[in-house]
Amino acid sequence: MAAAQVSSARREMGVVRLWLLVFITVLPLCYGGRVSFSNQNFEVNKHLNRLNKPPIKSIKSPDGDVIDCVHISHQPAFDHPLLKNHTIQVRPNYHPEGRMGESKVSIPKSNEGNSKPMTQLWHMNGKCPEGTVPIRRTKTEDLLRASSIKSYGKKKRRAIPRPPRSVDPDLISQSGHQHAIAYVEGEYYGAKATMNVWEPQIQQPNEFSLSQMWILGGSFASDLNSIEAGWQVSPDLYGDNNTRLFTYWTSDAYQATGCYNLLCSGFIQINNEIAMGATIFPVSAFRGSQYDISILVWKDPKEGNWWMQFGNGYVLGYWPAYLFSYLGDSASMIEWGGEVVNSAADGQHTTTQMGSGHFPAEGFGKASYFRNIQIVDGSNNLRAPKDMDTFTEEPDCYDVQVSKTGDWGSYFYYGGPGRNPNCP
Repeated sequence: MAAAQVSSARREMGVVRLWLLVFITVLPLCYGGRVSFSNQNFEVNKHLNRLNKPPIKSIKSPDGDVIDCVHISHQPAFDHPLLKNHTIQVRPNYHPEGRMGESKVSIPKSNEGNSKPMTQLWHMNGKCPEGTVPIRRTKTEDLLRASSIKSYGKKKRRAIPRPPRSVDPDLISQSGHQHAIAYVEGEYYGAKATMNVWEPQIQQPNEFSLSQMWILGGSFASDLNSIEAGWQVSPDLYGDNNTRLFTYWTSDAYQATGCYNLLCSGFIQINNEIAMGATIFPVSAFRGSQYDISILVWKDPKEGNWWMQFGNGYVLGYWPAYLFSYLGDSASMIEWGGEVVNSAADGQHTTTQMGSGHFPAEGFGKASYFRNIQIVDGSNNLRAPKDMDTFTEEPDCYDVQVSKTGDWGSYFYYGGPGRNPNCP
């Protein structure tokens, strides 16, 4: 009996020791996990507070976005050290289509002509008052989808099409980005184009599809200056597959400067009607109605700032001249077209679509297009570009075809389905 009691006591002591060992081993891990989680929460909240400025009014969009109407002088641009004492330029001094204030560049009161009306989805539930700018609210889940808080809202390096003379095939294949573009080289002070808007299918969240124009200066190494604008579908950035208006800028080849939309300091918005990063509605339908948007980017010859106009007269804002080095003077290349990320999962080409997901040869109503393509010359005039070249890495996956016509001026069709029998 005594022996049994001793044995039982030893077993109980063993259990106690085991639990004590578990307690000593696991508690620091749990505590460390809580500290790490707490640190992450702190960093996320800190970044959210930096991006989401106190709104005067907030509008809930039908797609789940929240659009904050922020006082124009409180927008993220003014976090930039060079913009602390910046005086907002409320309108450009000069416009490529005439002096500001002339009727042909006034804000349209109706959608006249042949183009289909286009709006942003949040407009269905309200508008921002004068003196404010609409900013898409960044949510916790937006930051948590990014590979890091620091990388949120930024492109990876080598995310830019480099035409044949300067291209390195190894870099193209490593970058995973594919393009179908038209481009010109020379000395330019802006560009304009009208592009139809689609909702391309994305194979997986870490891929995207976009259509845009690039205003470029410098080399394709570490000093590239780029201003970009167009539409995109990016599940990683926005958390859905909606087609959204976007801008981007960098002054060091995507290394440390620049970002999408208003996700860092830089671009100064003056317009209270159009929100960067907000859903475009409606979009084009295959063999159905075609909806397109016009974008103009030009350099104010007096102040040197680069301005952006959306549609027939919505002057959105500007990138201050001193954000850039090469673009402080002029652009040396303009590009228009599409870009996708091909992550080549399982060794196969992605099925992520570019544009409509159909090849250029299918034409109007089926393929995606850029029309009325123009450049801004040294006299601040819009004119058709000369000697426009094309470039695509894999024409069996995504292609581009340039043409000219009376109504459409310089134009091209572009895009494709990605993986298909000729693009394995």
